[in-house]
Amino acid sequence: MSVSSDALIDFKRESLRGAPGYFRVGLTQVGQWWMVDPADRPFFARAVHGVAATPEAVHDPAARLRQWGFNTLGCGSERLYQEEGMAFLRAVGFAGTGPVINLAGVRLPDVFDADWPRAVDERARAVCEPLAENRHLLGWVTDDVPGWPTQPAVDRPGLLQVCLSLEPGLAVYHAAWEFVLALHGSKLPVLAKAWGVTLTNKEALRDLTRREQGLVTRGYLRDEERWSQEFAQRYFTTTVAAIRRHAPHHLVLGCRWGGPVSATLRSACAAVADICLIDHTELPGVPTMPVLLGDFNWSTKAFWEEGTARRLLGPTTLERMLRRGRLGLARAVAHPAVVGYAWSRWHDRAGEQAPFGSGLVHANENEAREHTELLTAINDRVEELRAMTLYVEDMI
Repeated sequence: MSVSSDALIDFKRESLRGAPGYFRVGLTQVGQWWMVDPADRPFFARAVHGVAATPEAVHDPAARLRQWGFNTLGCGSERLYQEEGMAFLRAVGFAGTGPVINLAGVRLPDVFDADWPRAVDERARAVCEPLAENRHLLGWVTDDVPGWPTQPAVDRPGLLQVCLSLEPGLAVYHAAWEFVLALHGSKLPVLAKAWGVTLTNKEALRDLTRREQGLVTRGYLRDEERWSQEFAQRYFTTTVAAIRRHAPHHLVLGCRWGGPVSATLRSACAAVADICLIDHTELPGVPTMPVLLGDFNWSTKAFWEEGTARRLLGPTTLERMLRRGRLGLARAVAHPAVVGYAWSRWHDRAGEQAPFGSGLVHANENEAREHTELLTAINDRVEELRAMTLYVEDMI
């Protein structure tokens, strides 16, 4: 084992985050991050999001989780945590507080609105205080896939472009224009030249956004990063502080992004959270802090062979995909910064077909053995994998 049964002996005491008697996280003497459960035992989170049973289900979801080696209920599993006694994650849901940005796929709160901090505090009080003494709560998630934009693309406007294209009634619209014009002499022609685009007026930019034409020039992307940093710092500083006021014993895990995000957003989260939820593709560049893979699933594009349509896949390709996914998860488990992972879905998405579904349970409630058997094998070997920081590929 990487950590002894008397876990606290092996930890650097100054690194421990969290309150005694609740879930904590800390750095071991050998430089590996681990969680510690309320009884001071080493804990590696193995979670699944959205765990639930359909009315016609004949299987107990919690019993299935335990059978497959999982020990944590992920986001969207609220109906089970009260009766099962399992560790669980809970999202507060700040994205809908106060005025909301809802344009071009972005759905976020207006963090510049004067009343937003009050709305955040009220939300934290309503959601966090009833669970403030719950020792099964592993940690708080600020939002469950709220709609943070990914990297800007020609068909996907970035956060700055979206904010500049909102209606003038929102505070964030004025804050964004003030921010960006201050960088370019307070003149729109100077801004347009720096971005390498034609902008005769503000309405021209709004029109591009409505048509979902994203700006991707070097000048724009530079300002996008600066604005995203300002926005994310306001979001995380305010929301995390509210959680700590109303649930001071629990860990804070930042936002469940639902996929890869920019290093700027991750850094803003890492500055105030105890643990960061990240995508597995971001693992090579994680900060020196504990992380949890927030939405792992090998039935995703990252594990499909490039340029191969799903309908053309045969058994050989399926086996290759599963092997790459198994290897990717095993390597992640062995990573010294990783303190857990969450499989992204309990049920398959509508229209998915075995063996290419993303859930652990199919629509008919049958077990997705192509996933569960491999995951059980890894879950049962977490301590072994954590003890091995090299040659993981040879082990599997």
